[in-house]
Amino acid sequence: MAPSKNIKLVTAPKPGRRGRKPTPIEDRPSALWSKWVDPESFAEALDLHMRRHGDTAYRLRKALCSKGATVNVTTLGTWRRGSKTPGDASSLRALEQIEARYDLPPGYFRAKIPSTGKAVANHRLPKLSAPERRHLTWHLPHDFNRLSKAKQEEIVSWVRRVIISGSTDYRRYQAAAARQRFSMRFSCAPGGVVAKRASREGGLEPAFASGTVAAPEALNEEMASLLAFKTATLSALGVQRSGVWGPETASLKSDHLGLLFGALAAAPDSEIRGAGVPVHQLSFALLVIPSVWDWYLEWRRAKRGFYTGWEIEMLMLCGALTREGVGWLRQNPHLGQRLSPISGLISETEISEARADWSAACDGARRHALHRAKELSRLVAVHRDPFEPILAILESDSPLTEYRQITEEILRRAPNPRRYPVPAAEACRAFLMLRLGLHLGVRQKNLRQLLICQRGSTPSSERRLEMLKCGELRWNEREGVWEVFIPASAFKNSGSSYFSRQPFCLTLRDLGALYEQINIYLNKHRPRLLGNMEDPGTFFVKTVKSNSKSAAYDQSTFYEAWRLAIQRYGIFNPYTGRGAIKGLLPHGPHNVRDVLATHVLKQTGSYEQASYAIQDTPETVAKHYGRFLPKDKAALAAQVLNKAWEDA
Repeated sequence: MAPSKNIKLVTAPKPGRRGRKPTPIEDRPSALWSKWVDPESFAEALDLHMRRHGDTAYRLRKALCSKGATVNVTTLGTWRRGSKTPGDASSLRALEQIEARYDLPPGYFRAKIPSTGKAVANHRLPKLSAPERRHLTWHLPHDFNRLSKAKQEEIVSWVRRVIISGSTDYRRYQAAAARQRFSMRFSCAPGGVVAKRASREGGLEPAFASGTVAAPEALNEEMASLLAFKTATLSALGVQRSGVWGPETASLKSDHLGLLFGALAAAPDSEIRGAGVPVHQLSFALLVIPSVWDWYLEWRRAKRGFYTGWEIEMLMLCGALTREGVGWLRQNPHLGQRLSPISGLISETEISEARADWSAACDGARRHALHRAKELSRLVAVHRDPFEPILAILESDSPLTEYRQITEEILRRAPNPRRYPVPAAEACRAFLMLRLGLHLGVRQKNLRQLLICQRGSTPSSERRLEMLKCGELRWNEREGVWEVFIPASAFKNSGSSYFSRQPFCLTLRDLGALYEQINIYLNKHRPRLLGNMEDPGTFFVKTVKSNSKSAAYDQSTFYEAWRLAIQRYGIFNPYTGRGAIKGLLPHGPHNVRDVLATHVLKQTGSYEQASYAIQDTPETVAKHYGRFLPKDKAALAAQVLNKAWEDA
């Protein structure tokens, strides 16, 4: 039956909720007890102080939200249980508010968070590319977002200038010069890439007028012939030579000659201001024409503003290629047929004379090159200080002790390997790179090519290592020590009097947790870094990623790995408080040799003993490696003289 229109339906009111009223939010709740033992872990500390102040996860979240912090109950629960730790800017801000709520000293919780090996996430860095943001965030303070805009700009500017670029006058010049590419790349050279071949049509080709480009086919074939001549184990029948190029030297000479031909091919009206030689006219035969060398020397001087030792090295290369009996250019007179007139560089008369008497043309080129080299030796300027990045270390009384602080910083900040296995493996690798570099004092090539012989395995024979031209880190069962064995043939200066054709063998003492880190690296970290990639057999391996083609380091990647370790652990950052040494700049593994040589000089005053530390001669140490100033010499002498006064 339908209800009458005069009757109103009344809905019963909902009963009110029963129970206690919500507890009001207190900014700083009173502690339930005052005496407590400070826990070591972050999770235990957070749990303790939440219980001390009667906070549940819901109540703490409500208090934090009232202060503008964005954190949920689930997150607080994972922090309290220890399954996760704060890692982004907003989470670290919430920790500061919790510290203030519980009357704890600033940074109390942050000091207990284990290192993750990762940068703080969610920094606001507008107008930056993703790669630059990744580089910068590692070196920014955790409260970067809450700083003033002026302070943020100051920090970003400092990180870019000091940590990322390691700005010096020479590096600023290098950065500017790197934007002006003009090199020819040879596909036959070690590490060369095959690019689109140049057209054989005449005239200046825009695609090859400037920039890093592929050498034309004929020029590439000439380069291949030169490399075969200088790198073959035995010289070909009917051909004589003096000296052999290793892979590194061959790659270096290819780059230097590529710069020469790139400058010749660059357009005169471009920023390179080259000679505008059509690429089909480029040939090694141009190197026997003195006017070509004079143009190149003047071009180099105009580009840099002064002459350097680099020009002298190129002139000496010309002298070697045109040397009587053993010069490659002299033994290939057919190259003269590739010469053609070039306005302002080569005339028809010069070409006719060279073709008529190739030996005389090579004699003239050699005399001209050696004469110019002698003239430039009086004019060259020191364009950079190789010690500048590590002056803060070399100026200390004990450079080796100072540099060792970087390795100790790595151990202090190493991530937990169970929670962060890859960052922990990379930190251990960085530690061993620096430690082995400091113990051995070898060049980068010998360090990155060092093979590993695991415990229980048979060490490689000296003959095998001589063929591979590399050393090996091996366990000596009889002595119970790790040792490094490197044949003399593996060294750049294998003919030096230091070796006398004998191998280099050094026992590594178990100092500063070295053996412990080697064992952990070999058993856990190195397999983690390798993943499923084929093992190259070297001690140091790269972090294998989805796009990795090899786990072996090359010259560039090893340098970058070392430089990254210095950026993260070596350079003291006043905005984060991290880093070991104030005033340090990014550098590569070659500077370790400077540290070792200078350390021995400051302790002994002997260039001969310093040469033992880096497997070289006293003359080389005095010229290139040791920074032994008059004040250091006076201080060393004063130690001896002052004893007479102390004994009086």
